[in-house]
Amino acid sequence: MAEEASSLVGIIETTVEVKSTPEKLHDMLVGKKHHIPSASPSLVHGYGEARVMKERIESIDPENNRATYRVLEGDLMNEYKSFVVTFQVTPKEGEPGSVLHWHFEYEKINEQVAHPETLLQFAVEVSKEIDAHLMSEE
Repeated sequence: MAEEASSLVGIIETTVEVKSTPEKLHDMLVGKKHHIPSASPSLVHGYGEARVMKERIESIDPENNRATYRVLEGDLMNEYKSFVVTFQVTPKEGEPGSVLHWHFEYEKINEQVAHPETLLQFAVEVSKEIDAHLMSEE
């Protein structure tokens, strides 16, 4: 039984290189989340199936530009028993810009549920649009 449960649990992660500073990107993703729809209108209000999500902040570490959210309600919870999103933004070594690291930890409700690669790709694309928006404000 434990073996079966372990196949439902997973971690998926990726990094995105951006031009914004770690502080600006962290501020947008934590302190100004209500601005994300205007910073990424083609994805957040774009085409495709609308998704709703309610999350709780698990932790915020402004010194390290890191935050963790636990999804509590919404469409995602129809497929996952638990879903935790962590991101951290770090400065690039020796050049301007940052590296945004996305980390998803989840437990699927059953084997028929896909791993959330498409959701991770969505996070990457939204990150790029937010970065372009932040750079256009300078």
